[in-house]
Amino acid sequence: MNDYKNTACTWILAAFLLLIPTSLSFSQEIPSADVQIAGALSPAPDDLKEGAQVLGFNDSGVMIELRAGSNGFICLADNPMDDRFHASCYHESLEPFMARGRELRAEGKGRDENRSIRLEEIKRGQLEMPEEPAALYQLFGKKEALNMETGEVSNVNPLYVMYIPYATTESTGLSSQPLMPGGPWLMDAGQPWAHIMYSPGQAN
Repeated sequence: MNDYKNTACTWILAAFLLLIPTSLSFSQEIPSADVQIAGALSPAPDDLKEGAQVLGFNDSGVMIELRAGSNGFICLADNPMDDRFHASCYHESLEPFMARGRELRAEGKGRDENRSIRLEEIKRGQLEMPEEPAALYQLFGKKEALNMETGEVSNVNPLYVMYIPYATTESTGLSSQPLMPGGPWLMDAGQPWAHIMYSPGQAN
């Protein structure tokens, strides 16, 4: 159980901070915009892909908008500076929280300080959180999961998240402990970023 929880927490950390854009510190190929867009859209349900906004990286490794959106859904391309593949898509109501996390990480803030600063900003009304449940879809894998020619994604692990600010076990009936083999459970209960986690399976 502890191993499963540690794995789940590792996956959610990437979602929680959403790896930030920085200057490239090593030689790393930046995929074409089309490849980045295809990879970024891979976690999204089919009916949300067409109108999703896509954020990715330019040739300098800086995060930019690769495609405008129209349906209130945002997808992030895999970070070329990371040593694994991670693509995520989420409802636009989460963007202030996610964007602020990226800003703080770019300033060199670690996980605990990042959380603490955002918590205080939420309490002061400086940082908005969703008023309704908001979904986050993710795929994780090895770097080669993304085909650099076609943008196809393979051999990845899905992780689905539903943010419900301040949700608790009592208000949802969900356990605060991971359920094997990947059933839904409530993480960070009672926090502004409380969320249901569900990991339906792993890549072979």
